[in-house]
Amino acid sequence: MLSYLSHLYQFLYQIVFGWSAPDPPLYIFPDASKLDLEYADLAIVDLSKIETESGRAELTEQVRRAMREVGFFYVVNHGYTAEQTRRIFSLANMTFDGVSDADKKRLQSPAPDVYQGYKPRQTWIIKDGVKDQIEHYNINKQVRNQEHPPALQPYIKELEHFTEHNHLKIVHPILRLLARGIGLPEEALVKQHQWKAPGESSARFMKYYNRSQEEEAKTKSVWLKGHHDIGCITILWSQPVGGLQILSPDGKWRWVKHLDNALVVNAGDGIDFLCGGYYSPTRHRVIQPPADQVGIDRVGVFYFSYADDDVELRPHTESPVLQDVGIKELVEPGKPYPTMKEWRKARVSSYGAKELAEGKRKGVEEEVVCGVVVPHYN
Repeated sequence: MLSYLSHLYQFLYQIVFGWSAPDPPLYIFPDASKLDLEYADLAIVDLSKIETESGRAELTEQVRRAMREVGFFYVVNHGYTAEQTRRIFSLANMTFDGVSDADKKRLQSPAPDVYQGYKPRQTWIIKDGVKDQIEHYNINKQVRNQEHPPALQPYIKELEHFTEHNHLKIVHPILRLLARGIGLPEEALVKQHQWKAPGESSARFMKYYNRSQEEEAKTKSVWLKGHHDIGCITILWSQPVGGLQILSPDGKWRWVKHLDNALVVNAGDGIDFLCGGYYSPTRHRVIQPPADQVGIDRVGVFYFSYADDDVELRPHTESPVLQDVGIKELVEPGKPYPTMKEWRKARVSSYGAKELAEGKRKGVEEEVVCGVVVPHYN
């Protein structure tokens, strides 16, 4: 049945877009955890409602509350079918399993900028000398701006469709809702996230590999420390292997539950800057999967959106909502606001590069980037 659907999908794409590519090795989604875990209560946003004014009004309030109260929400009816999503995960898995070590090394990002091409395992320090076991491959929104491994060459047009769909059909609608939520014109944030402008918005394929019991003990099973995302809007294409947790408003870490063919969306530092702290980013981390999924590699598909490179991350003080509730100043007095490019490069170069000291709060490590205190939650 899956093979039939995959071939049907390829046939339809050839008709609609005038191109086709061979089927990648099929990725079979593992079973979701059957354990009774404590899950975060996330709103489910039906993006198809955005087509009408009444629907936009409803979604504006739903997204505003979700971002203010929890910081994460699901998106459904985002424009990709379940079979299209499975194919993207097949491409993601092939990016790691179907590419030689020599090609990975040749297409590896120059340190410390690990957000172009391949990031190898054991790049970041997690805790007590233990490094990560995460491999990822970044694809700039303008897919042809970089060289890709031979295995991905037949799928360039497909990847172009994927990045453009994420940016224009998912990120832009969400930005319009966020702008409405603080009383700004719908296009206020969209204008700072242009599709063709220079910037580092990108798709990312990611694979978490299992670690030794000794490493799990040293890190208390943390695979990626609690953090805020660097950019503006993050899209995680939901997959069934658990591990993602968010820090709930009551201070408890809760799991994010898998929903078939849904997206998990959150805001990052960029939106925190631009919206004056109104949509504060939520801390999240990745830990070892639940006990009934231990030993399964975790494949991830993401889209990370950034404001355009030259956008100064200054809050929209013209917002009547921000004027009413007050604007949170993130930059130290007397310090200039960074541009999106400056913030991204500074955060990327410092992340996971050294052991951090504990700050004023117990269990929270801190560093200062561009005059801003950045917390890391263990």
